[in-house]
Amino acid sequence: MRPVQPLAHHPVQDVEVAVIGCGPVGALTANLLGARGVTTLVVEQSVAPHGQPRAFSCDDEALRIYQQAGLLDEVRGETIAPQLVEYVNGAGRVFARMALSETDFGYGHAPLRFFDQPRLERTLRAGLDRFAHVQLSLGTELVGLKQDEEGVTVLLSDVVTRQRRAVRAKYVLGCDGARSATRSAVRIPLAGASYAEPWLAVSGDVPPDAVRVKDTTFVCDWRRPAFVSPGAAGSYRLEFMLRPGETDAEMQRPENIAALVSPYLDPARFTVSRAVVYTFHHLIAQRWREGRVFLLGDAAHQMPPFLGQGLCSGLRDAANLSWKLALVLSRAADVAVLDTYESERRPHTLEMARTSVRLGRVFLARNRSTAWLRDTVLRAVQTISRVRRFVERFEFKPVPAYRRGLMAGGRRNGVVGTMFPQPRILIPGTPDARLLDEALGDGFAVLGPATADSPLGPQWRGLPVRFVAVHPSGTPVAGLPDPPGDGQPDRVDVIDVDGVLGGWLRRHGADLVVLRPDRFVFALAATVGIDRAGRDLTAALGVPSGGPGRSLPDSSGFAATPGLPS
Repeated sequence: MRPVQPLAHHPVQDVEVAVIGCGPVGALTANLLGARGVTTLVVEQSVAPHGQPRAFSCDDEALRIYQQAGLLDEVRGETIAPQLVEYVNGAGRVFARMALSETDFGYGHAPLRFFDQPRLERTLRAGLDRFAHVQLSLGTELVGLKQDEEGVTVLLSDVVTRQRRAVRAKYVLGCDGARSATRSAVRIPLAGASYAEPWLAVSGDVPPDAVRVKDTTFVCDWRRPAFVSPGAAGSYRLEFMLRPGETDAEMQRPENIAALVSPYLDPARFTVSRAVVYTFHHLIAQRWREGRVFLLGDAAHQMPPFLGQGLCSGLRDAANLSWKLALVLSRAADVAVLDTYESERRPHTLEMARTSVRLGRVFLARNRSTAWLRDTVLRAVQTISRVRRFVERFEFKPVPAYRRGLMAGGRRNGVVGTMFPQPRILIPGTPDARLLDEALGDGFAVLGPATADSPLGPQWRGLPVRFVAVHPSGTPVAGLPDPPGDGQPDRVDVIDVDGVLGGWLRRHGADLVVLRPDRFVFALAATVGIDRAGRDLTAALGVPSGGPGRSLPDSSGFAATPGLPS
């Protein structure tokens, strides 16, 4: 392959991080980096936000990540929370349901929300305007990159003029989707399977009185499985599996679309905005990192849609990697911390994908006898209250937890390595209850009972940490001390409105809990043992003394991205 060369004498732009791709994952990643002060360039091949409603759903973990990016109100205001998900057979008989209105995993948000992707992308891109140190370059594509011990030189091309320029970045994040140019540039292969069954996805707008099926429904008809659901802002999403012999062009004809959607809404009052045939995949990149280049979202993994976790998994990638990069770039952590990105995220993503595949097998029974057996068994087992609760409360969804990584002891131990709940709190200066994360800051946090002095001793000096002093429910908010007005306070006093924080600590036999910036539990501690937790955190971060951490291996060549112009 012929090496790609940048234009002679063209000035080279320097940034800390280059994000390739500005879909939802890339845009969120850039917002998270921007909020942490990281100089970022976002590169997007398209000139305008994607106008098609592809991704459709997100969960409570995703809303918590949007909250960390400072965009919760904007994102949540453009979504709807479905109350019920039903599984029905070909005759329309319900054989399983999920009562989402009765489900609360404790992370501060509804377990499922539907959104409109074009609106979401506009919101996320508008969020970048908050940061003078974040630049969005539209109509620009990646055509090559070269790594060395100090950084990555990326070669970019204007999609209209074909003029090229070079950018120098400390790290490159490939958020450029299933056909990732970044992944190709560093020659990381995908492994897994693609499913042969094509699906027709139809999205559009419909007035409320023209909707015939008002709840989210999986139609488990062995003759033609389908998914239908109201969406955000008056939209409606329908997906239908094609039968053998049906062609893409045939099924996208207006008259055939009208016939398919008719049981669920009035086709005469349905304005179709998108109708496309697709197949789904269960693929994962062989590795998610090559030197200073990382893969996130669909560039790293793709999964079937039945659990609605494709985009959510990419958002988790962003939440996991962004704070680690910020600490490494500020020299508050050794570069070895970045190794924990894949070791934490890959197992959870694989578990989520396997659960999605299993759910798909329930959904996609393709003959009458198998479908009858499924319906009969599921109706029977749901007469057992514990099984019914397992299904109705969505308990089969993998919990947010990491098996090993950046946590005390290096691996999960009880609640260490799991996501911490986000209950309501009261803080000085605000009369209404808020969500916990608003008091935690953007670094590590130690939560424990309020005392006159912070329990954090000398072992915690120099660490990016805040002590959150928890007062019991009923404490007058007027009696709490106000945090310092300048800079990031190292102590914040909060009231545990519903007793969740105190109850959690008692249940797990701890006085204090140490939380990571992404709200996962780093350690539990007794008050007398908090200094040991500080030493564990110092060791886990590998905080450099007097210089940067270990260097990264050199990567060869200024390689052109396969399939791109050279």
